[in-house]
Amino acid sequence: MTDIQLTESQQAAIRALMRDEGVIPPPLHLARNAVLRNDQVERDRALRDPDGFWREQAAGVEWMTPFSEVSRIEPPEHQWFTGGKLNASANCLDRHVHGGRRNTAALIWIGEDGEEHTYTYARLYREVNRFANALKRLGVGKGDRVVVYMPLVPEGIITMLACARLGAIHSVVYAGMGTQALRSRIEDSGARIVVCSDYTFRRGKSIPLKPTVDESVRDSAQVEWVVVHRRGSRPGDEPVSFESEREVDFYDIQEAGEIHCEPEPMDAEDPLFILYTSGTTGRPKGVVHATGGYMVGVTYLARAFYQIGDQDIYWSTSDIGWIVGHSFIVYGPLSIGATVLVREGVPDYPSADVTWELCERFGVNVMFTAPTAVRMWMSHGPDAPGRYDLSRLRLVACAGEPLNPEAHRWAQRNLVGQSDGMVVDNWWQTEIAGPVLGTLPTFEARPGKVGKPMPGVVADVVSKDGEPLPAGQGGLLVLRRPLPYMLRTVWGDHARYLKYWEQLPGMYTAGDIAVRDNDGYFAVLGRADDVMNVAGHRIGTADVEGSLVRHPSVGEAAVIGLPDPVKGERIKAFVVLRKGVEAGPGLVASLKDHVRQDLGPIAQPSEIEVRESLPKTRSGKIVRRYLKAIELGEDPGDLSTLAD
Repeated sequence: MTDIQLTESQQAAIRALMRDEGVIPPPLHLARNAVLRNDQVERDRALRDPDGFWREQAAGVEWMTPFSEVSRIEPPEHQWFTGGKLNASANCLDRHVHGGRRNTAALIWIGEDGEEHTYTYARLYREVNRFANALKRLGVGKGDRVVVYMPLVPEGIITMLACARLGAIHSVVYAGMGTQALRSRIEDSGARIVVCSDYTFRRGKSIPLKPTVDESVRDSAQVEWVVVHRRGSRPGDEPVSFESEREVDFYDIQEAGEIHCEPEPMDAEDPLFILYTSGTTGRPKGVVHATGGYMVGVTYLARAFYQIGDQDIYWSTSDIGWIVGHSFIVYGPLSIGATVLVREGVPDYPSADVTWELCERFGVNVMFTAPTAVRMWMSHGPDAPGRYDLSRLRLVACAGEPLNPEAHRWAQRNLVGQSDGMVVDNWWQTEIAGPVLGTLPTFEARPGKVGKPMPGVVADVVSKDGEPLPAGQGGLLVLRRPLPYMLRTVWGDHARYLKYWEQLPGMYTAGDIAVRDNDGYFAVLGRADDVMNVAGHRIGTADVEGSLVRHPSVGEAAVIGLPDPVKGERIKAFVVLRKGVEAGPGLVASLKDHVRQDLGPIAQPSEIEVRESLPKTRSGKIVRRYLKAIELGEDPGDLSTLAD
């Protein structure tokens, strides 16, 4: 057996976690009303009869043609609900419009400046159908790829659902990513259509998006149409102009009376969307989720984990550019007929009170947020949430990176204390589109630990050789059985998908280090590969390094993630300059600006150190763990392979 080499900080974290100081018991009123009142019974049932369990959950989705078989599993390949046909857009809209929720609010949208729009299910249905018909006239059909580069606006959600209605595969790119990141995703997906907004607004500033799109498609013969959602500029901003004949206005191409578009019947295994995530190479990794298994998974988890009820106001502070936005802003909550509150902008602008003012005004019951946001609220102190009536906020779920115990306890006291509610942690990935490990309101929360496996999940902690490890010993987090809501492939590169299962044959390797206690609670300690987790966003070291090397002054670059009290991790870069280039503050600022323009602000290094050389193996591979160990004051381990 080969043990995983843990850092001193990870070992210290395990020692603290095994002591289980300050557990939080489940509030009685939440446990009584939980969807899974006896989660262990459900977990055991799913282990005994997984097909029976998932057949039952599939009843929560509306099928056009019933499936004939629940699963066909031969890891790494797995298929779910074979023979069944459905449409994700119809599940999110039609069944509610034709049922009893036609006039129920589906979407409440708040702009950073206070602008507000409410969409009932009937209105959202009309808007989606109109835009689907417009896309159809542009030649979009089943299997076509559509890249969406839009902020958190209703038109972005409408675009996603319109694509799903036609059977087109959408690929949403976070509207903070730069030119190179957007271009690479357009090219890799083979998209013929790009839908974008002209501006986004953040902290009172207008941020133009269309120039990034213009530059990304300027030399592309592949892109046939650019559909622009023109929001208009603010005083002093440059007006957005159309630069080519392939650019059309989002609303001008719609016909007012075209409010019905027949939903395309999709095979359960047909792709619903591609969502790109950084890997350990510079090329973006297009995670593909299939329509049937994905819809079954997120529909089930919206109720079973997030506990969203028919009368609830649910708010996710995420963005449609990430998997959380796909699963638990759009498809999961709308599939169950929820009322979803979304807000464009950061959660502490224009004041530290804005989040809690909105919670009070709309009576928010369930919130999904990131540990980064909780730590930011902590930095403002408890006075802001204390000034508002949060008595209806009964559940706050956190995911994106590990929720540290201090932030967990602060949120428990200050965010859900008025309602005797609960803060729950959960863990999942872009590749696995919903919670895999989590804390339910039927058992105690243990700050620092994410919780237990969700029903249907077979998780384990193993050595590098795949041997199960005892409680209290850190190792690789793996899943021993596929899930319906897992990725099926990597777009255009199935061999890259297979690597998830090849590291330890027969197991899905998540790439995280984890530990389990004697009661089956898991804690996730961090990444086992070279992917950084900055404010809940996975960023490949190779992505940032590649951007730095594209700067004319840089010869070599290495990037590491370092602990950050708010973001979880911050990026530090080490660069070797090209001959004749002088180091200085101006150059460092230029390098930061370059990465920001290239990849977006989330990937910008917080610190750049100029070095004469980088530590490398004799074969020329940069040894990032050495750089990280020196920064953290830890033992770098075996350095016998270093060239110098």
